[in-house]
Amino acid sequence: MPFYRDHVYTYLVDKLGNPPPIREIRQRILPLAEGIVLEIGVGSGVNFAYYDPEKVTRLYALEPNARMIRLAERRRIQTQLDIDFLDLPGERIPLENATVDTVVSTFTLCTVPGALEAIGGLGRVLRPNGRLIFFEHAISPDPQVRRWQDRWAPILYRVFEGLRLTRDIPALLVEGGFQIERVETAYLAQFPKSWTYFCWGTAIMA
Repeated sequence: MPFYRDHVYTYLVDKLGNPPPIREIRQRILPLAEGIVLEIGVGSGVNFAYYDPEKVTRLYALEPNARMIRLAERRRIQTQLDIDFLDLPGERIPLENATVDTVVSTFTLCTVPGALEAIGGLGRVLRPNGRLIFFEHAISPDPQVRRWQDRWAPILYRVFEGLRLTRDIPALLVEGGFQIERVETAYLAQFPKSWTYFCWGTAIMA
């Protein structure tokens, strides 16, 4: 529903999407981005504050939700970054092949409808030796938690516009042609554990 997507969902993401445990991971991984950067699913622009403006020469911010872009514009003026907002015409990222040094995805690969297709698009725009930085919801290795993830999955899918709790993001990256450089996983809150199992790390094209 457009009203929910454009108002309620954007409010939830903007106000609830950066609690201290998630903020701490952003602070660790986003300064790794360098050169020409593409961030997919920018949302309200919460990541902008964590990039190193001395290392990032340009940031392409891909976000199809116009309401989110308006929120992200407010954060852009608080940074020294050179940011270009991109829409998503169809399913193809509007950048030429091998033009990006770093791709960033935070809570996007666990949400987009076709994860493998999206991963293929990221590989297309990355230069040789380019790096993907990711931070995503992940499938828990604990069978009991996994059962709760399966129960919550249809509800969170609707509330958070396509969120999938049980995607194995590292495995999908490997299937899509990436090589995992490093990956960490953890429950970032003890309750509800089924909502708060995450993976983060970096990958390069294999």
